[in-house]
Amino acid sequence: MIRAMPETSKTAPTPSARRVAGPSHGSPADRTRPALAVVGVVALLALGLAIWALLRPTPQSSSVTAAAPTYTDAQQAAAKSKVCAAHGLVRVGVNVNTNLQPPGGPDDAVGALAAAANARVALGGGGQYLLANLDPATPQPVADAVRPFALKLMDIGAAATAGIPNTDPQQAARLQDADKMNTEIANLCK
Repeated sequence: MIRAMPETSKTAPTPSARRVAGPSHGSPADRTRPALAVVGVVALLALGLAIWALLRPTPQSSSVTAAAPTYTDAQQAAAKSKVCAAHGLVRVGVNVNTNLQPPGGPDDAVGALAAAANARVALGGGGQYLLANLDPATPQPVADAVRPFALKLMDIGAAATAGIPNTDPQQAARLQDADKMNTEIANLCK
């Protein structure tokens, strides 16, 4: 059965009457409290998970180590031949281009700059070319000699590009080291 609704007062409640009655049940503060509690719980769970992830022991890797690849004698010979051919080509290119004279003689400023640029390209490019031709099957003694030589060539070229003259003590030392390395590789490639 439907009952009649109680009559409402025609006068608005006073502020003190509202305070006594308490906050209304539909206020935004009442609706956000449960949401804030859920957010707080989720934040605490996330913090706990993060701390656990940071402090948990890492899984032990298996004690089995991957075996180093093995190469046949033919593969090693082919790799050595390849890098030795690259060394021979770089050796000639660096020798030719670092000893170029300006075509117009010692007073040819443009020719001197062109000759210097060719030398720098031969050094930097030669080092990169050697590294690119270094095969994983290259015998260890040859590979161990070629890598630092290639890097030394690039160091010399970079220093020259920066304007450091060959008479600079550090550049002169780099040049001497490169000469020794070059001879060592030539002997290994015989």
